[in-house]
Amino acid sequence: MTLCSKGGEELNFRMIGYVLGRILLTEAALLVLPLLVAALYGEPVMPFVITIGALLLAGILLGLRRPARTTLYAREGFVVVSLAWIFLSAFGALPFVISGDIPNYIDAFFETVSGFTTTGASILTAVEPLRYSSLFWRSFTHWVGGMGVLVFVMAILPMNDGHGMHIMRAEVPGPSVGKLVSRMSDTAKILYGIYFFMTVLLIVLLMAGGMPLFDSCIHAFGTAGTGGFSSRNLSVGAYNNAYFDVVLGIFMLLFGVNFNLYYFLLIRKFRDVFSSEELRAYLLIVTTAVVAITVNIVHMYDSVWTSLRHAFFQVSTIITTTGYATTDFNLWPSFSKSILVVLMFIGACAGSTGGGMKVARIIIFAKTSFHDMRRMLHPNAVSTVRFEGKTLPDKEVRSVHLYLTMYVFVFVVSLLLLSLEGFDLITTFTALTACINNIGPGLEMVGPMGNYAAFSGWSKLLLSFNMLVGRLEIFPMLLVFAPSVWLRPHTRKRN
Repeated sequence: MTLCSKGGEELNFRMIGYVLGRILLTEAALLVLPLLVAALYGEPVMPFVITIGALLLAGILLGLRRPARTTLYAREGFVVVSLAWIFLSAFGALPFVISGDIPNYIDAFFETVSGFTTTGASILTAVEPLRYSSLFWRSFTHWVGGMGVLVFVMAILPMNDGHGMHIMRAEVPGPSVGKLVSRMSDTAKILYGIYFFMTVLLIVLLMAGGMPLFDSCIHAFGTAGTGGFSSRNLSVGAYNNAYFDVVLGIFMLLFGVNFNLYYFLLIRKFRDVFSSEELRAYLLIVTTAVVAITVNIVHMYDSVWTSLRHAFFQVSTIITTTGYATTDFNLWPSFSKSILVVLMFIGACAGSTGGGMKVARIIIFAKTSFHDMRRMLHPNAVSTVRFEGKTLPDKEVRSVHLYLTMYVFVFVVSLLLLSLEGFDLITTFTALTACINNIGPGLEMVGPMGNYAAFSGWSKLLLSFNMLVGRLEIFPMLLVFAPSVWLRPHTRKRN
C-alpha cells in the first residue's frame, strides 16, 4: 500500500478534518446512552452534558462543510484512523475526570484507551464504587471499539465507498481486508448487524441465568468487544457460576472468529466456513491449550470438571484477548502460565474483535518459514505457499514479515523504556505483552487480581500508545509520525 496520495497530491487536510468532525459528532451521539443511564439511576448528568457539548463544538467546526476534494487515499486513511482513535480517547476520558470517578486525566485517558482498544487494562483498584453511568460508558467503549470505531461510522454515515476501503484496511485487524458485498458501507452494516445480534443474544442468555440486566449489558459489551471490563472487582469470578463461565467462554471464542465466516453462514456458503484453515487452527490451539492446562492444574481443584471449567474459561479469555477472570491464574504452575503467555501473542482470528498477532499471521509465517527452509535444501524446486486454498501473493507474505519485524521492534523498544520503572521482569514483560496485544491482565503486579495503578504517568502514556499500536496493528500509529506522510510532495522530492 503506497504512502503517497494518488498523483503526488498533498495530504487532503480538509477531508481529514471533515471525517474527524463526523467521528466526533458520532461519539457525542454515543454518549447519550451513558447520559440516559445517569438520569435513570439519579446520578449527575453534567459530566456527559459537558463532554457532549465539547464534542459537538469540535465536530461542527471540523465537519460542518464538506470539502470540494473528497478523495481519501492510503496516506489519508492512516492519518484519519490514528488521529480518530487518539481524539476519541482524549474526549472520552472527560466524563471520568469531570465526575471525579477518575480525577487524574492521564489515568482517565489510559482507562479510555484501554476501553476503545478493547484491552481491559485498568488503573482502578476497585470498580464497584464507580457510578453506574461511568461503568456503562467504560464498558460501552469496548463494544464500539470492538468492531472498529470508523467501521461503525461507515455503517451509519454515508461515505465514498471507493476510498472507505483505505480507512477499513487501516482499522480492521488482520493481514488483509476485503468487501463482503460491492459497497463498503454495506459491508460495514452487515458486520455491525451480526455484531449487534450476537451481543443481544448474549445479554438474553446471561439474564436467563439470573444475571441482572445492567451486569448482563456490561459483560456482554466486554465479551463482544473482547475487552474484559467488568462491573465487579473480582470480574466474572465474583458470580462463581458455572453457567456464566460456559456461556461467556463460548461467546468469547465466537467473537474471536473472523466475522466474514458468519456472513458466509447467513448466505449458506457452509463449505467456505468449514474449509477455513484459520478456523481449524484456532480451534485446535484452543483445544490443545485447554487439555494441557486442565491436566496441569487438576491437583489444585476439587474435581476434573472444575479444572476443565477454569482452564476453558481462561484459555478463551486469553486467546481472544478479552481479559476476564474466574480465578487467579497467577497462582497456577509455570507450565500453565507459560501457555497463557504464548496465547497472548497468538491472539484470535483475523477479522474478529480479538487482538494479538492473529492466527492467520502465525500460520502464514510458519508456512513461509518452512517453505524457505525447503528451498534451501532444494533450490531448484518450484513451489508456492498456499493459505485458505489460495496461493499467497508475494506482497501479502512480505506484509506479514514486515508486520512481525515491526512488532518485535516496537516491543523491544517499549520493553526497554518500561523497564526504567524498576518493576520485576515478569511484571514489566507481561504488562507490555498484555497492552500491545490488547489483553489486559498479565502476571505478578498486573495479574488478574492486580492493576496498572502503580505505573508512573509517562509509563501509562507509553502503555496507552502500545494499546493503540496493537489495536491498529502497528502501521497507522507509526506512519503518522513519518515526515513523508505530512510533508508536501515537492518537499519530499527535494529532501
